Amino acid sequence: MFEEELKTREIPVQKRDFYHKLRNRIKGWKSGKHSDNKWIEYVVLAPDLFHLLVKLSLDKDIPTKKKVKLAFAITYFASPIDLIPDFIPIVGLLDDIVVAAYVLNDLLNNVEPEVIQRNWAGEDDILELIKKLMNDADKMVGEGLYRRLVNLLKTKTDTKVPETN
Repeated sequence: MFEEELKTREIPVQKRDFYHKLRNRIKGWKSGKHSDNKWIEYVVLAPDLFHLLVKLSLDKDIPTKKKVKLAFAITYFASPIDLIPDFIPIVGLLDDIVVAAYVLNDLLNNVEPEVIQRNWAGEDDILELIKKLMNDADKMVGEGLYRRLVNLLKTKTDTKVPETN
């Protein structure tokens, strides 16, 4: 479906947003020399994970404090300069995916799973996918970098935000 959707819905370059640019970049990796990379199955999901983060940040059923974490994850995802620079094919998105998985896993512990499921546009079971990503996170980026990402998330998002939900 991923490739079919891109073929049937070409968007002019000047109108492409981050989501579409990311999908096109990954499409090139998947069909090119990076197709046998062991993490490509996760990298292909990056645009849908980004989309989910954005949708959840706008969902009225997400507590304000959790929206702070979602905003951080969205910003981290969209920033080309992070712990693993995004210009490095495949590997450059792994830290973004780990951040998304960590924030989504944290969210799962605080909201009904249905909230996450109704915002998911991907084909796979999002709850199983989050579980799988969390199991592989330290292998994807290395244990040391995984700890740095978790510490970064905790220091940047554990702020005193009044709850409104």
